[in-house]
Amino acid sequence: MSPTPRTMDGMQPAPEPLTQHIQRVIARVRAYDRRHPAAWDLHLTGLCVSVALIDYATGGWRAVARSTEAPDWLVIALNLGFAVPLLWRRGHPLAVLLAMTPVALVNAWTGTVLQAAMLQLVVVYNIALRLPLRTLAWTAPLTIAPILVLAARHPLNGWNQELVPPLMSIAVAALAGIAVRTRRDYTEALEDRARRLEIERDQQARLAAAAERARIASEMHDIIGHNLSVITGLADGGRYAAAKSPERAAQALDAIAGTSRQALTELRRLLDVLRDDHQHPEAGLAPQPALTDLDQLIDGVRSAGLPVRLTTHGTPALPPGRQLTVYRVVQEALTNTLKHAGTGATADIALSYAGRGAATVTVTDTGHGARPVDGTTTGRGLPGMRERTALYGGTLEAGPRPLPERGWRVRLHLPEEPSP
Repeated sequence: MSPTPRTMDGMQPAPEPLTQHIQRVIARVRAYDRRHPAAWDLHLTGLCVSVALIDYATGGWRAVARSTEAPDWLVIALNLGFAVPLLWRRGHPLAVLLAMTPVALVNAWTGTVLQAAMLQLVVVYNIALRLPLRTLAWTAPLTIAPILVLAARHPLNGWNQELVPPLMSIAVAALAGIAVRTRRDYTEALEDRARRLEIERDQQARLAAAAERARIASEMHDIIGHNLSVITGLADGGRYAAAKSPERAAQALDAIAGTSRQALTELRRLLDVLRDDHQHPEAGLAPQPALTDLDQLIDGVRSAGLPVRLTTHGTPALPPGRQLTVYRVVQEALTNTLKHAGTGATADIALSYAGRGAATVTVTDTGHGARPVDGTTTGRGLPGMRERTALYGGTLEAGPRPLPERGWRVRLHLPEEPSP
């Protein structure tokens, strides 16, 4: 197929009004045919029967007949034999052609040569359109036999003129059926592909929505879980200090207020992402937590009553996504320590950076509280950390420290980024 002509600006030109009108008419006819196939077949068959009978009644058949000696009843029977079977041409085209073949042989043998014999071409067209293409082999002897009988019994011209025009008409009818069938199959393939693409698009949208919900759930868990743990620790410390040291209680309240404001800011930034970007263009521009925010995170945990020591080796050179992963893992580890380590516990954070985004983070504590082991909790803590780590091909280990030491250890390792 040749490409559709386009204008100089690359746009496809609008079809002509006459072309649009013809396309609308064809579409309406096809739609009516799909809704009422029997009515369409009856109309077409009735039209062909009427034309055949009119040809007999007016005597027009005598102008092309090789012999006019056939009785009237035979002429009527032959006309009906060619026209009436068209009613079943779509459902059983090969059977219709088999039923027409004896009629065509009698038509050729008697030399009547009725115009209704051309209705065989309609049946050949339907065979090429609806049946397997190998079935066309059956049409050759069924349609050529009457032509040979007519040329042998009632010769009028040379064999070339007797055979070539009828055979060309049969070939054209078959090729027309094949062309329409190819076009129909191509259109159905395009429609099927469009349906599959729509289904795939909807599936991708659902998967993207599920992934986004999981990401938001993980972020909400990290933000709310950590900050509420810090606030709880500060509130407990302030309550004990209120009676003996009002100044310490006031400091705890100030720390609670600061932590609450930080949590609200992070939640507002996260929720703004869910809104329309055109109404809130600044939502996508709000920075995610990075390595530079670790000091503020650790200060908040210290103010909640957990001593934390930070050790750093190497120079951090991580992209924003890896920085966020390191930050969230440290945040989750400290949150679990606040929840489960018990009183008198301490925490150590060791950060080690290497080239091309490689990093190792180890968070240990000296707590003695019970911890949920992997797989026994429905929370988002350990699964969320592992999901973040898997994005960069890293590993995450979380579990009790080996005896005789007590406490818990979380170790994150991010490998080097692949070479571009």
